[in-house]
Amino acid sequence: MLQITTSKVSRWDQHGREHVVRVRRAGVQRTIRCDTCGWRRGAQFLPWLKAAEHLAEAHQATVDPTEGKTTP
Repeated sequence: MLQITTSKVSRWDQHGREHVVRVRRAGVQRTIRCDTCGWRRGAQFLPWLKAAEHLAEAHQATVDPTEGKTTP
């Protein structure tokens, strides 16, 4: 049976807007899609890196919301 899982890469731009690229995995195939502009691409290797690169280049969104958080 084919299992489909989805994760996301989100970054914030200098205006405080969130941009999200979703990584969808179905078997060994991975597809990345930008919620902001609809950009889509197949990515077999390093899909999260390619998603972060798209956000930085296309939307100037480079602030990672998970960085700088401390765990109590």
